[in-house]
Amino acid sequence: MDFRKALAPVAVLVVLSMAATSVPLRAEEEEKKLGWDDVAEFSWVATSGNSETSTFGFKNTLLRTWEKAAFELHLYGIRAENTTATQQYAVGPDTDNYTVTRFTETQKTAENYYLNGKYGRTITKGFFWYASAGWYRNEFAGIKNRYLLSGGVGNLWVETEKNLWRTDYGVSYTDQEDVVPDPSVDSTFAGLRATSTYTHKFGTTTTYGNDTNLDQNLSDTKDFRANMVNWVAVSMSEKLALKVSLQWLYDGLPALETVDFYLPANQPPPPPAQPGPADGSVDIPLEKLDTVFTTSLVIDF
Repeated sequence: MDFRKALAPVAVLVVLSMAATSVPLRAEEEEKKLGWDDVAEFSWVATSGNSETSTFGFKNTLLRTWEKAAFELHLYGIRAENTTATQQYAVGPDTDNYTVTRFTETQKTAENYYLNGKYGRTITKGFFWYASAGWYRNEFAGIKNRYLLSGGVGNLWVETEKNLWRTDYGVSYTDQEDVVPDPSVDSTFAGLRATSTYTHKFGTTTTYGNDTNLDQNLSDTKDFRANMVNWVAVSMSEKLALKVSLQWLYDGLPALETVDFYLPANQPPPPPAQPGPADGSVDIPLEKLDTVFTTSLVIDF
């Protein structure tokens, strides 16, 4: 998939927004819900016995709405651990009478966190400006800390009882600290950023949504990032819902990880044989695409 092709419709939207600041595409007006609103999502999976794993995830969206402005605060995190036996054996006088000894080790297999605040204010009907600031950590993707500032304009194209679609586009400033520093890449850079938020309600209980963020590094065009989440939520009551989501995280210039290096004559044998001493180490790029599938319970406070 060529993610740069996604910038073509974004460019079209930018042109349309300049021409449509006074003619929004909203089909009908809906009365705004002013004040505070908070929606939390929780997910947890645990196994024990022959397999010991635990996965915990949370997401929270805090929203404050005024007549001509809105503030959003998004918080997200996921952590997964896996416990495996490093050594186990039986000791006893005979094979019918023994005691089993087991040594285990617990390791994190996934962990990432995200915090972002965004303020937007209406300029004209269906057209607004915004400013946002955020922090992101995903050490398994090589990112120790990423700080992002962004500002620009956007359009509220559709806002009805069943549909919502808004887009925004602006400039950004990123300061990134990698787990394995890459001296050939600037840690701070300016960029272009575009986002899209879309929801559609089917019937009275089911809602589909798509959230897409696109970031282009202006210092290095290979560094193009995309974050897309598709989700479906089914209401169980006025305050509770079940939600499933699938997230794609793409980084055209992924961070690095350090691995052992061997000369051809010393190439280690395949597992479970133990490799010999390494001849050195090299930094290799991580995968460009990550996917995250989540099921969660949603609580609307």
